[in-house]
Amino acid sequence: MSPTRQGSFHLFNLLGIDVHVHWSWFFVAIYSISSRVQNYTSPVWGALEYLALFLIVLMHEFGHSLACRQVGGKSDQIVLWPLGGVAYVNPPQRPGAMLWSIAAGPLVNVVLFPVFLGLFLAVRAQGDYVIHSNLDIFLKTLLYMDGSLLVFNLLPIYPLDGGQILRSLLWYPLGRGRSLTAATVVGFFGGAGLIGLAIWLQSLWTGVLAFYLLSNCWQSFKHAKALRQLEQLPRRKEYACPTCKASPPIGNYWLCPSCRQAFDPFATSSVCPHCNTVLDLATCPDCGSAHAQRAWDASIRDV
Repeated sequence: MSPTRQGSFHLFNLLGIDVHVHWSWFFVAIYSISSRVQNYTSPVWGALEYLALFLIVLMHEFGHSLACRQVGGKSDQIVLWPLGGVAYVNPPQRPGAMLWSIAAGPLVNVVLFPVFLGLFLAVRAQGDYVIHSNLDIFLKTLLYMDGSLLVFNLLPIYPLDGGQILRSLLWYPLGRGRSLTAATVVGFFGGAGLIGLAIWLQSLWTGVLAFYLLSNCWQSFKHAKALRQLEQLPRRKEYACPTCKASPPIGNYWLCPSCRQAFDPFATSSVCPHCNTVLDLATCPDCGSAHAQRAWDASIRDV
């Protein structure tokens, strides 16, 4: 249920990362600005406030993307929509790489908070709140938005940053599949708590957000089940993926690019037994990277 480029407008490309805005964002922007202008003497400040939120979320997502690239992963797309933003990151399937890719987003908010606080205190130090009333309210709102985004994103509800950080930490003792299972179970309880909060506050927006999080949590729970089944398959210990160092499973889990029949390239020297087509690249079921079989042979020396 995450937003994609479908139904989104391309804004710009920065550092090789395409930034898109979903069409629904504009409707929420109009509503938010119209509801906030009453706090200012000019509607321009209401527009600036929503634009500031846009920039804070964007910097948060760039934190994810750039950190992912730093650890050798791939990230080239960010989509902003009414529920926030999504940076499509694909870090190496290692707990440390995943942890840094996720934690870098909230760290951006941590860095921004003292900056906004310093500006707010500098304006307050002037002493004349009448002259600077709009700016005073604006900076106070920036503090609130940045702090709220930081606290909310750190909630241990998968797939929020807090839930993914929890999963990355659990990955060390539990492994890839069980850590995701544990994180999603915690996420279910957190999502249920959000539903209770939505009912208590009578907030439709909170209810929509809770539904979105629980839907993604459920999809991740099913993915965790598939990962655990994958982890239990017998493995060819004489080979190792050059990227994640996992040994390939024994069995017909690869499709021939020509005849589309399943076979095991590690049992046939990458030659399809049905049509004799050579499989140039074998995709690792664990991390999704593709390598020639000779690279799997060579990587065993580095394990």
